[in-house]
Amino acid sequence: MNNRWNEIIYKLWSPVYDRIFNTGKFLEARQKLFHHPPFHPQQRILFVGVGTGADLELLDHSQFWITAIDYSNDMLQKARDKFKDTKIEFIQMDAQQMSFAENSFDAVVGSLILSVVPDPERCMKEMIRVLKPQGSMIIFDKFSPPKISLIKRMIRPFVKVMGTDIGVNFENLYEQNHEAIILKEDEPLLFNGMYRKILLTKIRR
Repeated sequence: MNNRWNEIIYKLWSPVYDRIFNTGKFLEARQKLFHHPPFHPQQRILFVGVGTGADLELLDHSQFWITAIDYSNDMLQKARDKFKDTKIEFIQMDAQQMSFAENSFDAVVGSLILSVVPDPERCMKEMIRVLKPQGSMIIFDKFSPPKISLIKRMIRPFVKVMGTDIGVNFENLYEQNHEAIILKEDEPLLFNGMYRKILLTKIRR
């Protein structure tokens, strides 16, 4: 995967994305994600890889100052159209190289982004960088166990062509950043725990 290929793939995904990833079990998982969000009124919240804005539909976004980014302008336009009468700021941006200053946001949400970007390690570090100390990070994504099965290893390159990676391991990402974040919650949501809700807090420095 690379940014250019993802741009092409998600241009194709954009017309049907909500019908697949914002209905049924996926919608139920998203609802659990925001059942008791660690947000407070007037906080600045960043949605990384906001896509068509599926997560935003589950929040009373009028209470917060929300910035939402995505690399795919086609996906982002879907979100803009849904929330055109709100104060949400939508920006086309690479999640692996954000233009925001350090410690800019009170909370960061990353739904189905770490398994999509070409470099999940870099994306994770960027999300931590822009999060304020003591800020909360919510991650909803699919993660693999430390040892990938033979079948998954065989199909992984073909799945990547579709714009996602089934081989990203959260424990590795956490270990690389354990000095900056604390794991507060790790809850399986879908497909026998393949999709997980993860809640992190940035350590005060």
